[in-house]
Amino acid sequence: MTTPLSVAEQIHERLMHTLQATQLQVIDESHLHAGHAGASASGMDSHFRVKIASPLFTSVSRVQRHRLVYDSLQDFIDQGLHALAIEVL
Repeated sequence: MTTPLSVAEQIHERLMHTLQATQLQVIDESHLHAGHAGASASGMDSHFRVKIASPLFTSVSRVQRHRLVYDSLQDFIDQGLHALAIEVL
């Protein structure tokens, strides 16, 4: 039996596939936000930082880059992802 992927691993796979990321780091920062609005009861899977480089970001604005990331992860947002910090490399 295989272990289910963590939310961070699922986000990583999604961004690698949809945005053809050449560099990608997904960091769960939920523990830093315990007790804050939007924090999950478990202290996990609600706040993430994504550091990403993609050829799809070439010649598009910063806002468009962020929109590509948000659009790729919309179903995670719908399921409770509260905060996403995006660093384009």
